[in-house]
Amino acid sequence: MPDDPRKQAEDRYYAALDHFAEGDHQRALEEYRLSIAADPTFTEALHGMARTLQDLERLDEAIEAAKKISEIDPDDVLAHTSLSVLYQKKGMVPEAEAEANVARVLGWKQQLKKGGS
Repeated sequence: MPDDPRKQAEDRYYAALDHFAEGDHQRALEEYRLSIAADPTFTEALHGMARTLQDLERLDEAIEAAKKISEIDPDDVLAHTSLSVLYQKKGMVPEAEAEANVARVLGWKQQLKKGGS
């Protein structure tokens, strides 16, 4: 019986992390793509892909990956922080500031939830 999609995604994700750690960004990117193909909602792989693309200076593709995360999970602080950094690197200051503000507000909301529980 074949593995379930999430298990396949996780296996590919961990392989991608290994390649990234070894400095083989192209191979890591391939594994992240396979991970996302197995489970398009696996945001950890999308985060890894965005970071790898950023390191490869493929900023437009990194922005698309980070946007996909925020579509899947609008409350993902790291997705908005990543978008802010990527926009800043592209010189898109208003967009960077807007995403930084979203990340900041989401962070505050998360802190309030923890404090109020």
